[in-house]
Amino acid sequence: MAEAYSRGADDAPLLEETIGANLDRTVAEHGERDALISCQQDLHYTWSELVAEVDRVARGLIAAGLRQGDRVGIWSPNCAEWTLVQYATARLGVILVNINPAYRTSELEYAVRQSGCRMLIAAPAFKTSDYRGMVAEVRDRLPALEQVVFLEGEDWDALLAGGESVDPAQVGERQATLTPQDPINIQYTSGTTGYPKGATLTHRNILNNGFFVGEGVRYTAEDRVCIPVPFYHCFGMVMGNLACSSHGAAMVIPAPAFEPEATLEAVAGTRCTSLYGVPTMFIAELDHPRFDEFDLTSLRTGIMAGSPCPVEVMKRVIDRMHMSEVGICYGMTETSPVSTQTAVDDPIAKRVGTVGRVGQHLEVKVADPESGETVQRGEPGELCTRGYSVMTGYWEDPERTDEAIDVDHWMHTGDLATMDDDGYLNIVGRIKDLVIRGGENVYPREVEEFLYTHPEIADVQVIGVPDERYGEELMAWIIPRGRTELTEAGVREYCQGKIAHYKVPRYVKFVDAFPMTVTGKVQKFKMRETAVQELDLGVAASAETA
Repeated sequence: MAEAYSRGADDAPLLEETIGANLDRTVAEHGERDALISCQQDLHYTWSELVAEVDRVARGLIAAGLRQGDRVGIWSPNCAEWTLVQYATARLGVILVNINPAYRTSELEYAVRQSGCRMLIAAPAFKTSDYRGMVAEVRDRLPALEQVVFLEGEDWDALLAGGESVDPAQVGERQATLTPQDPINIQYTSGTTGYPKGATLTHRNILNNGFFVGEGVRYTAEDRVCIPVPFYHCFGMVMGNLACSSHGAAMVIPAPAFEPEATLEAVAGTRCTSLYGVPTMFIAELDHPRFDEFDLTSLRTGIMAGSPCPVEVMKRVIDRMHMSEVGICYGMTETSPVSTQTAVDDPIAKRVGTVGRVGQHLEVKVADPESGETVQRGEPGELCTRGYSVMTGYWEDPERTDEAIDVDHWMHTGDLATMDDDGYLNIVGRIKDLVIRGGENVYPREVEEFLYTHPEIADVQVIGVPDERYGEELMAWIIPRGRTELTEAGVREYCQGKIAHYKVPRYVKFVDAFPMTVTGKVQKFKMRETAVQELDLGVAASAETA
């Protein structure tokens, strides 16, 4: 039996250039092709028009006194301006700090202070979030924050107007001083405990990751990519924007935040060839009452990522959304983000049942979490990644950096995985999510995949909850499909004789939604907290009481 280690191909060379230089090459080759379409803003740029707008923003940042290495925060849902700021800061070597749109005052204050932002660019408001009010509440406690620029108003106009006095040549001159190894982006990871950590990424990290993700789904300048996932996260700004700009493909923004109907309208209206999303997004689109009204035949590919992708959902996406070449990506913010990806010509079983193989110029291994030794193929262990994609570290946090990246430069993901004989990886859970019931190791992902086969279950998450007799017991949180008479007893009956008795959930809770991060990751720790509270109160989390 071989060790669970694999090294990616190196067929295509790494892009040893900055994001700005790569953008210039795309403009030179595809200048009059569509670059960016923001549907709800009714904005439409060619690559030549886009770079002109990017440079207007860059000149405004120069006039505001920003220099290479300075940090600028961006706190906004998806919009064209987000993308302009992303590329403008990259051209100047200004480090863009992505701030989660769901953050509130304490989280905003922490991110801006910890990264040392000199400027914050923010939406005035979105839905129930009053960004102006929250900034006002914390600004006096942030002495390094010199300027706040709100989008969609006089602040943004003033920033652009300030740049009119700056010689356009200055943008190119500053870009020429940069190297691919320079840090260009800080993204705060949503930790379940403690403060978020600022993963620090370079041009080389994220430009190459976006490029190779695009290569994996065979992007060309003919493609139009619908990006309903948030730009603040790598899924949007790297796998989305940078995958497009490195191939000349068009970026399509359907709405400021995910809306299933707006996404379907954008795909149909702009004839998108690719669609991104986390599994819950695809489920919402497939189950939308108007789904059959939209012509999705232009789609050929896309990416499902962000959380484990249920096999049954993947099959529906291929069959009903015409995404015959859809791929699954796996990774984490700290690895820019993608480490493994399925290929468009992989066997269907591999494309729906694994997270693919290691990406180009990368290495992966599955290691024993205790000893650190590489396990044999087929055995579960912690997935580790090494190569160009690994972050430089957590911003000004060497201690937590050393906890995540070992002396041999392996990034420890905290995810449990297995590798098969062909090098395909399967994520079986988080190390922290592993349930040990009466001495039996139970991987929630396995139970979830089985329950997805129930025709009346739209979505499901399985967690472990404390139990006096067995140490832990299984609990399934279920979102039913439409009107249903499904009960706890019915769920358990469906499991009997089909999965081992110790994998049958003792508790079932029917819900309308799961607690989630803005990027679509299910927060199982919050589910556990809720379950423990309910069970301690004597509330049986079942169909009759939930």
